[in-house]
Amino acid sequence: MYSLYQAQADFIAPFRTMARSTADMLTSWDSGRPETWALRRTAAALDLFGRMAASHARPPFGIFEVEIGGERVPVREEAAYATPFGTLLHFAKDTVPGQSKVLIAAPMSGHFATLLRETVRTTLVDHDVYVTDWHNARDIDPKDGRFGFDEYTAHIIRFLEEMGPGSHVLAVCQPAVAVLAACALMGEEDNPATPLSAVLMAGPIDTRISPTQVNVLAQSKPMSWFERHLISTVPWRLPGGGRRVYPGTTQLTAFLSMNPDRHINAHRDQFRHLVDGNADEAAAHRKFYDEYLAVMDLPAEFFLETVQRVFQDHDLPEGRMMWRDRLVRPGEIRRTAMMTVEGERDDICAIGQTSAALDLCTALPAKRKHHHLQMGVGHYGVFAGRRWNSQIYPAVRDFMAAAE
Repeated sequence: MYSLYQAQADFIAPFRTMARSTADMLTSWDSGRPETWALRRTAAALDLFGRMAASHARPPFGIFEVEIGGERVPVREEAAYATPFGTLLHFAKDTVPGQSKVLIAAPMSGHFATLLRETVRTTLVDHDVYVTDWHNARDIDPKDGRFGFDEYTAHIIRFLEEMGPGSHVLAVCQPAVAVLAACALMGEEDNPATPLSAVLMAGPIDTRISPTQVNVLAQSKPMSWFERHLISTVPWRLPGGGRRVYPGTTQLTAFLSMNPDRHINAHRDQFRHLVDGNADEAAAHRKFYDEYLAVMDLPAEFFLETVQRVFQDHDLPEGRMMWRDRLVRPGEIRRTAMMTVEGERDDICAIGQTSAALDLCTALPAKRKHHHLQMGVGHYGVFAGRRWNSQIYPAVRDFMAAAE
């Protein structure tokens, strides 16, 4: 199926390019007079066709400066450490020394880490920020080996070690489980790089609590169904040819199917914006969907192990999660202050699923645990948007500062 999809995408790509070029040309001819109305409609239709396609290339973060204390401070991206599966990406600011280090753990769920662009931009004001910039599995040679849940957790530990003592970690959505496991493992062995605090945001710690549509789906099928219907092999002509993956396009289809009317209406509105010449609205639509349609493949073993261990067997809250040959013991976390964040309207990770982490950290005193329930936001509003900037982030910032 993957080979068929790729062949179709390759066949249509030149036509999409031609459509975008023709749309630009027709737009340049548009005089704005009533008689060019048909021209504008044709250009709008061609623009929509040319842009409505998945991309497998990581978009840029595009963060070149940040405003701190009324001054524009330059920001540059540096690869602090890298493996075939991910890069520890550092957003360096030379003129602002002494800020505390924060690792933002991005989800490996079909989109690139650039989906957290706003999370990074906001956090950069007060912190020295690092991000787990995961690589597209379809570009990773099978000779580089497997990448499952244990390898993901090992990368979190290794990245924190590269950052050094005194760091904090902020996990957005899916990596909350791996980050909690990493904190437990590092704390139990008294690792010097054990983070001072961990903030778990809208993460599936215990999906038995108020199950969402996503949780019900994960429970409704045996693992053999997921492997048979959702796992594909990367075509041989690609760098990762032969690697088994959960394709990003499959995940994208699932996301689109959850709210089809929303996306249909958004593109209908975009057609009107283009015809009416509403440049700002059209640009905002393109910006959103350029990011939304940029997808990455997941290693098959990571996807399948996450479904089984997190969503079906509930290994962590049941107290039987293993990392390699070690039992993960959140009750042994003593050095890492723990904060959880949930959104009132989150239809992906329901209220209670993330805050369950606080109950697992039995050795932490109450003053080193904190829960923030943000009213009026859904899943994405937890880490992006107005309330993230004005209400959630200030609480996160203050919690990290108190842990130092």
